[in-house]
Amino acid sequence: MAKEKILSEIKDAEDNARKMVDDGRKRKNDRIASARAEAREIIKQAELDAQKSAQSAMRSAEESIASDKAKILADGTKQAEDIAKDASSRIDKAVDNLLTEFERSVHA
Repeated sequence: MAKEKILSEIKDAEDNARKMVDDGRKRKNDRIASARAEAREIIKQAELDAQKSAQSAMRSAEESIASDKAKILADGTKQAEDIAKDASSRIDKAVDNLLTEFERSVHA
């Protein structure tokens, strides 16, 4: 009977060892699955953060462009007004020169 008891204990020990190995594999697989899920969440959050950052940079660039555009338009409008004032101040002189040349050609 001692042999049967020893064999039974060996069998029980093997069963326990198998259960421990199976439990270890299950815990390993659970940890791997958990780590993968966490990695997916980290990647998802990083993508959202990158998207928000890109949108913020785009808004900033658009605001800068709009500001530059307004400045360029204001400068162009001022230059056009200055040119128009300068040209209108020379109209009388141009008309006088045309009349003088016309009178000269008529009297010639």
